Amino acid sequence: MKNFRLVRDSIDVAPYLDEIASVPDAWGLNAGRKQKIAVQRDVDAIPIRGLRKSKIAGRDKWDVHESRFTNISRNFPKIRALLTSLAEELNGELSRARIVRLPPGGKVYPHIDRGEYYRQRDRYHLVFVTAPGNLLTCEDESVHMKTGELWWFENKREHSAENASDVDRIHFIFDLLKRS
Repeated sequence: MKNFRLVRDSIDVAPYLDEIASVPDAWGLNAGRKQKIAVQRDVDAIPIRGLRKSKIAGRDKWDVHESRFTNISRNFPKIRALLTSLAEELNGELSRARIVRLPPGGKVYPHIDRGEYYRQRDRYHLVFVTAPGNLLTCEDESVHMKTGELWWFENKREHSAENASDVDRIHFIFDLLKRS
């Protein structure tokens, strides 16, 4: 496969799911992604790291490189620690990160992550919850990622996702800037 690479498997995701479940209305804390990004309209998201709005200064959002932990992320210290640990392990600088939930029947519609921000970073998915019928597609390749697996994938090419199962698909998606 040219667009996907399994980085690691057998990661125990139970503590992170428990942490999400412990936060009242965790999925309702921020609906901006769902409301503002048409291809993500079926997706609920918990932003863990986001772009620094103070650094936009006339740039398009996809060209803002600076990021920070969100205020919402304070509710998720285990997930923040996981992200920091994975960045160290993968020799990357923390960038944007979010936990996403795609409900049964939901889709992430075909798109390409464009802009200087994305050109310089690698995209990773750590699977928290999945079931047969959950597919991530990039160009002509589709993968069913299993719970506890960490994948790199090529988000600079057209990609999409679908949940053809009867359970929520939950992924922790994050970007890393390779350190020299």
